[in-house]
Amino acid sequence: MIDKINEDLKEAMKNQDKFTLSVLRMLKSEFINESRKGSMHELTEDETIKVIKHQVKVRKDSIEEYTKYGKTDLVADLNKEVEILSRYLPAEMSEEEIIKVIDEVFAELNPTSMKDMGQVMREVSGRLTNADMAFVSKTIKDRLN
Repeated sequence: MIDKINEDLKEAMKNQDKFTLSVLRMLKSEFINESRKGSMHELTEDETIKVIKHQVKVRKDSIEEYTKYGKTDLVADLNKEVEILSRYLPAEMSEEEIIKVIDEVFAELNPTSMKDMGQVMREVSGRLTNADMAFVSKTIKDRLN
């Protein structure tokens, strides 16, 4: 994955795509910061994906905040950044697939109240591969209420 990002970075330089170039440089910087945590090491594929997911989450959170305050110019740029970063993530599970897993867990555990939230989340997250955990959490909370 890092090789693909490096290739895309070079391509952005050639095409003088300053926006994509700045996003990819920021991402490489985050990879370096992550690799320096603890002892210097080369990032695994999982660590790389974790860094990218974190960067997407930060931007999505910022989009929500900026939308509240009417900063539409910043929201547009952040959406473009999310789009660029998302190219490097594996496809997320669909909402239907997530709901199917949640249904299975509810059938097995028969949770009755919000006290069971932690147990349900542990079980569901163990069965999901690549899902929007905010959606998962919200769906489980809605069902428990």
